[in-house]
Amino acid sequence: MFFPLRATLFIAALCVVPTSANAQQAPGTPPVPGQNKAGLHVYIRAGLKSHGPGLHDYPQLLADWSKLLTLHGAVVDGSYHSPTAAELEGTDVILMYKGDAGYMSDTEKATLEAFVKRGGGIVSIHDSLCGPDPKFFAEEFVGGAKKHNEVNYTLDAQIPYTIVDKESPLMKGMTDLTIEDEAFFNMTWAAEPKIHVLATAVIAGTPSAGTHKGEVVPQIWTYEHTLSGGSPARAFVWMQGHVYTNFSNPQLQNMMLRGIAWAAKKPVDELVDYKAPPAPPRQPRVVPPAE
Repeated sequence: MFFPLRATLFIAALCVVPTSANAQQAPGTPPVPGQNKAGLHVYIRAGLKSHGPGLHDYPQLLADWSKLLTLHGAVVDGSYHSPTAAELEGTDVILMYKGDAGYMSDTEKATLEAFVKRGGGIVSIHDSLCGPDPKFFAEEFVGGAKKHNEVNYTLDAQIPYTIVDKESPLMKGMTDLTIEDEAFFNMTWAAEPKIHVLATAVIAGTPSAGTHKGEVVPQIWTYEHTLSGGSPARAFVWMQGHVYTNFSNPQLQNMMLRGIAWAAKKPVDELVDYKAPPAPPRQPRVVPPAE
């Protein structure tokens, strides 16, 4: 399903209001029309806008994907702050689209570790995997991470995907497409277990890439691991998202929906294939007779 992604930032601000069962709502609050109460629970961890127009538009994703995911049968909550333990109660997967999400307080780290330890899933987009300690972030959460403030990117460049695992259900309908975006190359990878690579890209010869030109680097992957004393957890990573319009690409959008469902340990096509039940028939309007 193609979903238009050009709402205003005013709408983004409105969409910060939680709509999920995690939110504390007054008794008797009317249900959200069209919401699938039985759907998987997604928490969108967004950030404030950075970079130029059309780039790193974290607020826009919070607005657009809270609507998109609801239309696809998910129950959605979200904010511009690191979620609290209370906000993550009942959450299946955190969708991260926020620059340098690796910068966390001790409390925020403990909350995220507890979520992953109970088997909660993470979906990381673009520079959400950047921070001060890439080894920690890679091993604990998403399998690969980038050191903040290192020249480790191609800037605006061609990203030519090669689908490595064509049999993965996450890559259903994906072709070896090329998009204009940004790739990272000098990554810190988890050693045990390792990531499962879904797609790679050849690093473009931009000035910032330097001697890394021509290297083949994973850009889409999954990570399955178990923190000590915890339950198995999953992460799905798409390292692009620098250019916001790429979220509208039908192939990438369906890949993301499948990645979210997979990380939540739900059937991989649960969101892609969701069909909302027909709306109940509206009662005809009764017009009083004229006197």
